[in-house]
Amino acid sequence: MPSNRLELWAYLESSRISSPVAREFYKERDVVNEERRMRIDSSPQGRLVEEFLAAAYMAHPYGRPGVGWESDITQVTATEAAAFHKKYYVPANIVVAVVGDIDTKTALPMLEKYFGRIPAGPRPEPMTTIEPPQHAERTVVLHEASQPIYLEGYHRPDYRDPDDATYSAITDIFSNGRTSRLYRALVRDQRLALVAEGFSGFPGVKFPGLFAFFAVPMSGHTADEMGPAIHKQLDLLKTTDVSDAELERFKARSRATLLESLGDNDSLASELADYQTRFGDYREIFRELHAIDAVTKADIRRVAQKTFVDSNRTVSRIEFQAPAPPPQPPTATPAPAGKGGAR
Repeated sequence: MPSNRLELWAYLESSRISSPVAREFYKERDVVNEERRMRIDSSPQGRLVEEFLAAAYMAHPYGRPGVGWESDITQVTATEAAAFHKKYYVPANIVVAVVGDIDTKTALPMLEKYFGRIPAGPRPEPMTTIEPPQHAERTVVLHEASQPIYLEGYHRPDYRDPDDATYSAITDIFSNGRTSRLYRALVRDQRLALVAEGFSGFPGVKFPGLFAFFAVPMSGHTADEMGPAIHKQLDLLKTTDVSDAELERFKARSRATLLESLGDNDSLASELADYQTRFGDYREIFRELHAIDAVTKADIRRVAQKTFVDSNRTVSRIEFQAPAPPPQPPTATPAPAGKGGAR
């Protein structure tokens, strides 16, 4: 927005937080329920992900869908939503970042004037449930009239873990572009998959999440073939150092991506707010550059050895099953011939 409209923004946003008006709440609730039906209930891939997370998590809320179950959505009331807002949208739980052509001598008093009027409240209690260690591989198989899909995941620590940058390195080496290991092995060379990639911090990073691998088989191949091909690449990662070029590409790309994210006002505000919220110090952005530079080949091998083990693995896949033919209407049977006799 224009810098001379900062006060208007502060007025509108602080009012939205302190005195929200949930117009057409029940209509919007129905829209959310329809989104669930579209993205999960009517989507084989959506159902696969939901079943995958439910199998991977026994205790932590990451095992439940973020949008909720249909029975939850259809029963939540406007009063319950208002109570949720009152509990979580409190000053102790809010970070405001302002970036642009502003004068802090006038901007800070202005922000304090509007946001300071929001009623104070206690910081919401932290999550106390900790997912117990996984001791056995878990498997989910869906039989669908759908493109086969393969998804597997391994539990990993949250974003505050000292090895967080190492997990980022593995993601980059396995999945960043056509030079990545999964693309070269499964897509280009073996022609097993249309798509093959790995990603860390699923379904979230605030709490311990999953390092996941996703693959879509090529025609003529099955989801069952994806696991051994991915595990072969993981075994190489655990037993053999990555190359100098792979490690340097990760570091160069990570530095460039991080610095580019600070290149415009919108991205800079988002990054400052995000790091301040997660770490309590926005300067962690720049410390992350040091963590990236410090990653070594030995770190990658060590993290792979402790994370990518069978007992820590959850596997889910869709296997194609042709839909059952629609029931045929019963054929009419001729009426039995009548017996002779008086009428």
